Amino acid sequence: MEQPLNEKSSLQLIETMINRAKNNFSESGHLYLIWGIVIFICSLTQFIAKYFFAVEQTYYIWFSTWLVVIYQFIFLARKAKKERVKTYTAEIVGYVWICFVACIFIFVFVLSYQKAYASINPAILILYGMPTFLSGIILKFKPLVIGGISCWVLAVGSVFVPVDFQLLFIAAAVLLAWIIPGFLLRQKFKNQL
Repeated sequence: MEQPLNEKSSLQLIETMINRAKNNFSESGHLYLIWGIVIFICSLTQFIAKYFFAVEQTYYIWFSTWLVVIYQFIFLARKAKKERVKTYTAEIVGYVWICFVACIFIFVFVLSYQKAYASINPAILILYGMPTFLSGIILKFKPLVIGGISCWVLAVGSVFVPVDFQLLFIAAAVLLAWIIPGFLLRQKFKNQL
């Protein structure tokens, strides 16, 4: 039969739980890596097809990202089943990324509707920086903060190059904001296990 907790053992239990929660770094970097690699490949493929082979309608390569969307839904559903407790931090980071996805669709729709095609890539770079920077702040993970700032710097720089070359800025952005931090998050996650 369980003994009722006294004041001292209650405080010890609370302290143990807080320390466990602080040390439980649940972000594995998996989705940062998946999305970073896919966006990197898509942007380089579109650039190469346009610049070196003069292929028209190269934007079709981006339809491959829908496969990653499907994968992400399955991955997150399985992860949610395994999690015993969802932390406040994980919940906030999730909402930050939901906001990002909504903003991306709205920006691309509005800029396409207005035929402001030269502004789409710089706008995407600005938006890439927002959830990356905020996730870095929330998770207290400096490489994501630096990655977010890198996206904003690249967004400013991208307005000074032809639209086709902006694709290289997107590749650089996901390398700095998602791929490198994703590998570092993965390493941090593995070291915790």
